[in-house]
Amino acid sequence: MAETKREIERKYDVEADAELPDLTGVAGVADVVDKGVVELDAVYHDTTDQLLLSDSITLRRRTGGDDEGWHLKLPVSLTQGVRDEIQAPLSDSVPPELSSLVRSRVRDAALVPVMRLLTARDLRHLLDGKGALLAELSVDRVRAERLTEGGGTAEWAEIEVELADDADPALLDRIEKKLKKLGVERSTAASKLAKAQAGTALAATRQRFAESSPKPAGAKKGKKGEHSVVVQLKDPAVQPDPATAADHVLAYIRTQRDAIVALDPDVRRDLPDSVHQMRVATRRMRSAFRSYRKLLDRSVTDPIGVELKWLAGELGVDRDQEVLAERLTDRIDAVPGTLLLGPVRARLRIWNVAGADDARSRTVATLEGKRYVQLLNSVDALLADPPLRKAATASPAKALPKAVRKDYARLEARIEHALALAPGEERDVAMHGARKAAKRARYAGEAAKPALGKPAKRFAKRMKAVQKVLGDHQDSVVARDALRTLAIQAHAAGETAFTWGLLYGQEEAAAVDRERELPEVWAKASRPKLRSALGG
Repeated sequence: MAETKREIERKYDVEADAELPDLTGVAGVADVVDKGVVELDAVYHDTTDQLLLSDSITLRRRTGGDDEGWHLKLPVSLTQGVRDEIQAPLSDSVPPELSSLVRSRVRDAALVPVMRLLTARDLRHLLDGKGALLAELSVDRVRAERLTEGGGTAEWAEIEVELADDADPALLDRIEKKLKKLGVERSTAASKLAKAQAGTALAATRQRFAESSPKPAGAKKGKKGEHSVVVQLKDPAVQPDPATAADHVLAYIRTQRDAIVALDPDVRRDLPDSVHQMRVATRRMRSAFRSYRKLLDRSVTDPIGVELKWLAGELGVDRDQEVLAERLTDRIDAVPGTLLLGPVRARLRIWNVAGADDARSRTVATLEGKRYVQLLNSVDALLADPPLRKAATASPAKALPKAVRKDYARLEARIEHALALAPGEERDVAMHGARKAAKRARYAGEAAKPALGKPAKRFAKRMKAVQKVLGDHQDSVVARDALRTLAIQAHAAGETAFTWGLLYGQEEAAAVDRERELPEVWAKASRPKLRSALGG
């Protein structure tokens, strides 16, 4: 069974013979306890092209110390040294519960041993006045051995400060201030593995250089007489500044792809709002394909759009259940106790648990399936070799507003149609269609914002307001359907359905309020102002 903890730590570069500094003068630290030297042996796993390391993720099998086993570290905030560490018991192969959490990164690539780190950890515990652990402080003397082709070794020392559970993060700032006074600077490497990869690569390069080349005349010498070598690595994630209309759209699509990949482990771990955020990313990407279809070949984007719609639908089962349960719970909480007749809360809880379990299982199964991986691969292929149309090279100032205005016109027609209908099921369906159009127009504005600036930002904000009113209306439609089901279940069980009927009436009233509100909100997104703002 995997366990998760939030790890907050900082690393500092020091000389190989460095000793642990005295931190008893740091505010809050009452005592420093020597825990001796611990020998750690860690083998890191990654794909041969280092897909995990490129996203600052580490996966290791470590023996020694009090937390032997498998450790997967996912970045939360690299600048603050915050990561989630998921631990699993020691085993010979990568535990499935950990390999699944990196599947969106590695896809079908194998996870193989890439680096071995042998660490002698000189450890101290920093305690407060009551003897409670505040942080662990250590000097780590590390030897890295590259296990992939080319080999190479590297050695270094570093100070590591890891905050104890529930300790005040401000302590790390006070410790860092003390270390700076001693001339110790924060490490620029994201992890030990990152430093090991750079160090062993440099060592291997130096070795090949020494073996294949004569010493250049006048070459400077480093330690032990080796040639001074500077290795510059190009970051594949760095993209050139967008220049054409298609560049901006592709940058937006790339951002959504990255969001889906990064959110995958959060969804699998059932973290709050993760399903919603992943679903939004899939919808944004699909909307970009549809709004900017003049720039990208539809024979490529349409099939991907179909798959994105499928993924959003599968995720929606989980998300819709979550939203609906929250809405109905809030409704019940607002009802006076004298009007809560029968086991209302218990029935809602039973209904929600059953629905949530089914939705959760479906979401996880979706992410484990081949279809999902194929979708990610298709998006990667599109970004690597974009299917550009002739209009793709057009100026962003010309092509992007044109696409945004077209989505606006589509939304305008749907809203006018919905408002012209009499209240009832037909209007509800039309309002839902307008909501989808508002969302698409909003996303089109978001994609254009880097190129068009404030006008696109204002447009997206207006569309979001329209989308919210229409979304609240649709939520009331869905809630009424659920309330009717709950009322039928209550009646069949011999319970009174009074409260469910009361809540149904409240949802009907809420829908009427949204229908009355829509014309006013829509008026603020008037077409003349839009044309002026976006060059129409």
